Amino acid sequence: MTKSVTTKTVPTIPQEIFGQIFDVAVIGGGPAGMMAAGRAAERGLKVILIEKNDSLGKKLLITGGGRCNVTNAEFDDRTLLAKFKENDKFLFSAFSQWSVKESLDFFNSRGMATKIEAEKRVFPTSDKARSVWNVLVEYMKKGTVTVLSNSPVIGFNEITEASPRQITSVQLKGGKTIQARSFMLATGGKSRPETGSTGEGFEWLKTLGHTVVESDAALVPVKVKDSWVKQLSGLTLPEVKITLFQNETKQLMKKGKILFTHFGVSGPTILNMSKDIRELLKYGEVIISVDIMPKHDYSTLNDALQELFKKESNKKFKNSLGSLLPSSLVPVIIEKSGINPDTFCHSVTREERLDLVKLLKDVRMRATGLLGVEKAIVTSGGVVLTEVDFRTMQSKLIPNLYVVGDVLNIDRPSGGYSLQICWTTGYVAGNSAK
Repeated sequence: MTKSVTTKTVPTIPQEIFGQIFDVAVIGGGPAGMMAAGRAAERGLKVILIEKNDSLGKKLLITGGGRCNVTNAEFDDRTLLAKFKENDKFLFSAFSQWSVKESLDFFNSRGMATKIEAEKRVFPTSDKARSVWNVLVEYMKKGTVTVLSNSPVIGFNEITEASPRQITSVQLKGGKTIQARSFMLATGGKSRPETGSTGEGFEWLKTLGHTVVESDAALVPVKVKDSWVKQLSGLTLPEVKITLFQNETKQLMKKGKILFTHFGVSGPTILNMSKDIRELLKYGEVIISVDIMPKHDYSTLNDALQELFKKESNKKFKNSLGSLLPSSLVPVIIEKSGINPDTFCHSVTREERLDLVKLLKDVRMRATGLLGVEKAIVTSGGVVLTEVDFRTMQSKLIPNLYVVGDVLNIDRPSGGYSLQICWTTGYVAGNSAK
């Protein structure tokens, strides 16, 4: 009897596994791999999932700061897929089979309640990625998926003279092989390599003849050179407007959340702009401008400051901004304003007040680069989409190979879109395997 799904180290691999031919072998125990394995097993297929770590879903458990942004609650597929830009035309056929509604129904019907937060981000109500993990593991248990953990794969074995070409087995480190009729590659990209995403799948695809776009950090925090940013480490501003400038020319603008860190800035909006920042840095200095008060225009903000200084007329300037700004931001704004902190509010001049308005609408910092791939939320790169049939997720070169999740060259924004790609492509592959 083969070993059923487990999340612990496998101290001894059951030898009978190596004498079997499975219907489906899934390589990679992340979200896409678990969904693919679960769906294939649900259809009655004999499935093995091979994972090089000693446990499943290591990256899944840390995503979203451990809360797990399950998907984005955009139920119109055209609007949703527009977020993937030029890749949308490839994704329609897969998303017509399994999209956001199906993903939420999948988790909700299995006892995991969800909630919708800012920018339509969906999280488990438990605020724990473990809740998502539990659903996927139970899904595989119900289908009696065999899980082979602690088992690094080193490549595929194939019959090259067959027409069409066919994979016969996967080669494990140590010399053993796992035989199957169909194979699913779900090894992820290169983000967070400490979780096992180190890019081997890209090399195997190249060996098989696939074209692979080189991987690079796609959603990654940004480093800045301005020392005052360190004073704000840990501060989140939930509603700001962020504009990128180069040579005093506006390049890109987005509204959303920003998080200040000890090295620079992060948060969903910055992550979504990081690829543009990286590209612009090739041509010169990039200025990140933050409008701290986007709900006000210059006139209404000036009125608000006049009202504040009138109300706090006998207070010193340094003690007057607490009702307007987060406490950690106040000393930074005071210093950058150039207004004497000990000036009484009634003595702040009109020119000083107008300069303060400009500052609050345009706090600037200088980007110096991005953190490395090891800190990226996701990486770009992967197999080119023209070589995959998105109706089934089959390779167009090798029909018994299915390619899912982050192995695909799909740029996507932050906000639940990455995991939705995993749910969709994983389900479609599991539903299509022969």
